[in-house]
Amino acid sequence: MKKNFLGSSEIEVSEIGLGCMSLPTDAKEASIIVDEAIAQGINYFDTADLYNKGVNEEVVGKALKEHRKDIVLATKVGNEWSAQTDEVKWNPTKAYIKKQIHASLKRLQTDYIDLYQLHGGMITDDAEETIEAFEELKEEGLIRAYGISSIRPNVIRRFLEKSDISSIMMQYSLLDRRPEELLDSIGQAGKSVVTRGSLAKGLLTGEGLQRAGKMDGYMGYGAEELKTTLQKLSAVHDNLHALALQSVLQHDTVSSVVAGASSADQLKATIKAYDMPVSPEQIKEAKELTRQDIYQDHRE
Repeated sequence: MKKNFLGSSEIEVSEIGLGCMSLPTDAKEASIIVDEAIAQGINYFDTADLYNKGVNEEVVGKALKEHRKDIVLATKVGNEWSAQTDEVKWNPTKAYIKKQIHASLKRLQTDYIDLYQLHGGMITDDAEETIEAFEELKEEGLIRAYGISSIRPNVIRRFLEKSDISSIMMQYSLLDRRPEELLDSIGQAGKSVVTRGSLAKGLLTGEGLQRAGKMDGYMGYGAEELKTTLQKLSAVHDNLHALALQSVLQHDTVSSVVAGASSADQLKATIKAYDMPVSPEQIKEAKELTRQDIYQDHRE
């Protein structure tokens, strides 16, 4: 599998990464999926401290422990959750980040994190304090690189201008093309995008029409428009899954598509789709059939 650098860092990630949020909580079941990912050439694994209140990090840490030197491990911080209640509050402070990383390291059974990401962000945050925390963690050898997970243009611009982030995680798919207005400027700044939601909740797979029938639309698409669009996309390429992946990976700024899998079979389907040829003409046609919206909020 092809690998790309994350921004100007020395970290190389596989073009398909495993989004670990949907891994089973059973350690053996999770290990089957992780082992399959590694066998298929995936080296990039993404989790967050928030997922299942730390349990996901524990599952990931156990499954990847024997492979640690061969993989890129990413997690996220900023959502302070309560072990006793469902309360979650936003906390991007230096004190919290520098405390929370030790909890993540313990759960992940490692002494460093390859990519530590701010799990959100608002323009009202003290970004300089947040950036200082990440820079200190790099100096201490606890992280190799840092990034943000955000779709807010004003937050993204600020981190591009003021920080040494390596990557930005954004929701990006044929059915949510809002990031396209930012891709060139992110790439020109020497940073990478890693994507999430690129299969649009399974709509951009072989089960797309079936799933669409159970949904009241998706993003800006109404229910009927969604079905019609999926039918048209399916006529462009006989594997919608492949078309979805390659349409996102086409832009040089995108280093990896982070795709979830709750079973080894789901993962194999994604790899099979990734390996299928998709022509530039088919990608162009697919984009002509879909909407190119822009972010309406968080611009100033």
